[in-house]
Amino acid sequence: MKTKIFVSAILLTGLLTACEKDTPVVNSAPVETAPAETNVAAPAVAETPSRFDIYAEVGLTTDLSQLSDNQRQMISLLIDAAKITDDIFWQQVWGDKDELLDSIDDPKMKRFALYNYGPWDRLAADQPFVESYGPRPPGARFYPEDMTKAEFEAWQQDGKDEQYSIVKRDAAGDLMLVPYRKAFESQINEIAELLIQASALAEDVEFAAYLKLRAEALKTDNYQASDMAWMDMKNNPVELVIGPIENYQDALYGYRSAFETFVLIKDQAWSERLARFAKYMPELQRGLPVDEPYKAEMPGSDADLNAYDLAYCAGDCNSGSKTIAINLPNDEQVQLAKGTRRLQIKNSMLAKFNQILMPIATELIAEDQRQHITFDAFFGNTMFHEVAHGLGIKTTLDGAGTVRQALKEHASALEEGKADILGLYMVQKLRENGEISEGEIMDNYVTFLAGIFRSIRFGASSAHGRANMIRFNYFSDAGAFTRDPDTGTYRVNVAEFEQAIKNLGNDILVLQGNGDYDAVAAFVAEKGNVGTQLQADLDRLTAINIPVDIVYQQGKEQLGL
Repeated sequence: MKTKIFVSAILLTGLLTACEKDTPVVNSAPVETAPAETNVAAPAVAETPSRFDIYAEVGLTTDLSQLSDNQRQMISLLIDAAKITDDIFWQQVWGDKDELLDSIDDPKMKRFALYNYGPWDRLAADQPFVESYGPRPPGARFYPEDMTKAEFEAWQQDGKDEQYSIVKRDAAGDLMLVPYRKAFESQINEIAELLIQASALAEDVEFAAYLKLRAEALKTDNYQASDMAWMDMKNNPVELVIGPIENYQDALYGYRSAFETFVLIKDQAWSERLARFAKYMPELQRGLPVDEPYKAEMPGSDADLNAYDLAYCAGDCNSGSKTIAINLPNDEQVQLAKGTRRLQIKNSMLAKFNQILMPIATELIAEDQRQHITFDAFFGNTMFHEVAHGLGIKTTLDGAGTVRQALKEHASALEEGKADILGLYMVQKLRENGEISEGEIMDNYVTFLAGIFRSIRFGASSAHGRANMIRFNYFSDAGAFTRDPDTGTYRVNVAEFEQAIKNLGNDILVLQGNGDYDAVAAFVAEKGNVGTQLQADLDRLTAINIPVDIVYQQGKEQLGL
């Protein structure tokens, strides 16, 4: 199925003047136990065959006709590099892929293991679905399976909390650090060589320079120079995000980064329309609904917004729920110096809107508010979610380090929750200032509410899923929405909804700025759970076979390469 769709004239004219809603965005307090063995016999989770069908297949295609022969050859090389990052990701989260797949006879179960990069259901709190496998180790393969938190925290080792290394045991059984450049040396050398070859075919000088710098970064575990170069690119029609990027897979500490690749094709016309919003970042930072110390850091104004079609993805971004927008780099120093880039993935977004969000709205949103569920709002909310990652605070007020380091495994869920809330805050402010004039603010609010139900289904193992659980419970307690017991549908209460946006935004920014791990753990434990009524409503979505997410049929053949 072709997912490259050119949106209506209403969207083209309205989106930039009226960006409206969405975001994609975890666990309760950590328990001090040793990670379970992965390959130890354990009772299999009772899985119905329908569980293996929770993903809707989407053909990942885009129009490459505007690209030259050299650019098309370059894309082919980038896909080859992506496939190697996929192999590295398997090693980071599971181990030998073939050993697992060869042990599964049921074709549906085998396909599900491919989608999940292992025998654990990523959208069902990482429950095992293959007989004989126990719980997923929270530290994946980044740490020894027999390592406890107490042992790690007592370990006197510089750099033990850095992103680009694996913790292993040496011959004496002691903990040791192995940098990625050594742990995955052969694969990284292959990727670097492919990037150098691709740079020779690149027709944009800045993109060619970035590819060379990224190749060097992979071989040295030093990514800052290539991140800076990536931020300086403005005109390249082909985009590449590659390397160890996000920390979601490390549920033990949130330190280690997992490998992934996005190969993207820029929609130049849409990107030009979106670009104008970046200049408002300093003004929006100053107006955040929080005390001055929590908004003292000023984001760079060199950020930009761009729209893309996804041509290929591999590794972390291809596992479990699929990303529909990207906000990078994650390096706090680069963010302060250059800002961030926000990449909106149109073809993925449109597939999720049509196949998932609209059916959810029909089932769970009050009938008289359903006209406010729009793709414009879905696109706009997602866009401003990504922009909002650049707002707020990156370093704790006590100067001890970054928010990410202080909040450990809770950092990602809190950051996703912040981006969701401050994205809506941005929509409110830009409407007040006349920068967004088309559509209605209710489009953003109601589409946002429907989006909460969509993302909660990603489960507690997803930072986005946890963030949405927290927000649902917070908004429910604040009366931001009500549920009609007769129809089982939800409606937005505008005044309470707007107050909840302000209050939750303040609470999250204060938690991040204070860097108080215990306070955040308590907040997540209190708000990050699915109640009985919500679970019953989510079960209704499963009963009528609404997909939880999408998976890609992708590759060179799909693209006509």
